[in-house]
Amino acid sequence: MTRLLAFVDIFVDSPHMDDVVNALSQVPNMEELYEVTGEFDIVSLVSAADIEEFRDILKNKIMKIKGVKSTVSSVVLHTHKGPRSLENGKRVTSTVST
Repeated sequence: MTRLLAFVDIFVDSPHMDDVVNALSQVPNMEELYEVTGEFDIVSLVSAADIEEFRDILKNKIMKIKGVKSTVSSVVLHTHKGPRSLENGKRVTSTVST
């Protein structure tokens, strides 16, 4: 079964950035976590079994972290390219060689 994926953009009260990042990294459903420049302070990718689990993660885990001011979420409808994309019904994983 395909899991729901959502990008969660997070606004953080600046003095709490390190604490917020540490707390978010402990959330089991946090697939990816980036501190970024621009409009948001953090961009993350969250996975969930369904929309109800996603709501619970957002409401009871992410939003309860001290220093998180607000979030903007975008649910992934289809992955066209990236580590979670499908090609001929099979998951495609990318590797990077150095």
